[in-house]
Amino acid sequence: MARGEAVAAFALTEPEHGSDAGAIELRAERGGDGFRLSGVKTWISNAPDADVYTIFARTTPGAGAKGLTAFVMPGDAPGVSGRPIELVSAHAIGSLELDGVRLPAANVVGEVDGGFRVAMRMLDLFRPSVGAFAVGMAQAALDAAVRHAAERAAFGKPLREFQAVSHRLAEMATRTEAARLLVYAAAARHDASGGRDPVVTKASAMAKLFATETAQFVVDAAVQIHGAPALERGHLLERLYRDVRSPRIYEGTSEIQREVIARELYR
Repeated sequence: MARGEAVAAFALTEPEHGSDAGAIELRAERGGDGFRLSGVKTWISNAPDADVYTIFARTTPGAGAKGLTAFVMPGDAPGVSGRPIELVSAHAIGSLELDGVRLPAANVVGEVDGGFRVAMRMLDLFRPSVGAFAVGMAQAALDAAVRHAAERAAFGKPLREFQAVSHRLAEMATRTEAARLLVYAAAARHDASGGRDPVVTKASAMAKLFATETAQFVVDAAVQIHGAPALERGHLLERLYRDVRSPRIYEGTSEIQREVIARELYR
């Protein structure tokens, strides 16, 4: 994976359980020297073509988040099938079906029934990375809007000389820079502690929340400044307008990030 020769995937979400990860139902039943996994995962990035999955299954029924275990599963394991899912914006994503997939005990990540902790620590790493590319989308949209406002004239002067436009650009730039700094701060905390700093969870959630919400605002504002041409198929902003919507949902919705931040305030 480090050499870019194998594609990995993180398989947590199920058709009935997205935000409530502790309620997942994919079963991992003990058998012989390992486990047999059966069930469905969906909205999994890189599925169904990944070479290897970190997959989360229930090893103890009725135990909620405390009954989940993480496994390493080869993508070509017997019993694994899947299909791609087409989204509003192109993304390598799909669903998986596991029909009695056999995995040895050595494929357990961490401890049996300790999978929820593994998932949460991984999300602490993923969330700033989502924030990072959200900042990239915001910066691209801001740059396009700044250029357009300088070049486009209306009523005898450039758009940038209209206060409504210039103030909107200032707001876009300020939010983008704030989002960038939150992402950097969360990433630095994670790297400095190996993800073990208790503040990492809050910092990661803040970075993901603010950056993705900011990107949505900035891209929408850039479209407004450009007007109709920005909605033409093939325009940079038309693509960004479709791309920017999903990051507010995956790796934890904006609503879940607010729940995480509020909970961490009282720890």
